[in-house]
Amino acid sequence: MSSMTERRLARRYDLTLPVSIRFSAEKLVVRHVGKTRDISTKGLYFVIERELEAGSALDLTLTLPGEITHGSDVFVRAQGKVVRVEPRPEEGEQRMGVAAVIERYDIVRGDGARPH
Repeated sequence: MSSMTERRLARRYDLTLPVSIRFSAEKLVVRHVGKTRDISTKGLYFVIERELEAGSALDLTLTLPGEITHGSDVFVRAQGKVVRVEPRPEEGEQRMGVAAVIERYDIVRGDGARPH
């Protein structure tokens, strides 16, 4: 019971932000682009057009636009793990909703240069 209450203490933001995802298991550096639906300091929920497995390690880059940060764009680089995957049809297209926990993150302020 207490773990549920603890989870709720993390502030949640309903934000739709572009997220770029790299799967640590893939040898090729292919970035998949998705959209977040909900973010907290502990994790995030995003929607992507590809199958994922629970337990997959992820390398994420979120972009917080200047409108939110009241300045330049801010990039959040995070490492996390997929905890839940569910089919989520949107606009008639099949997509996957993915819940992931964030294990660590770094904030990179944009100064016109995008991180690679």
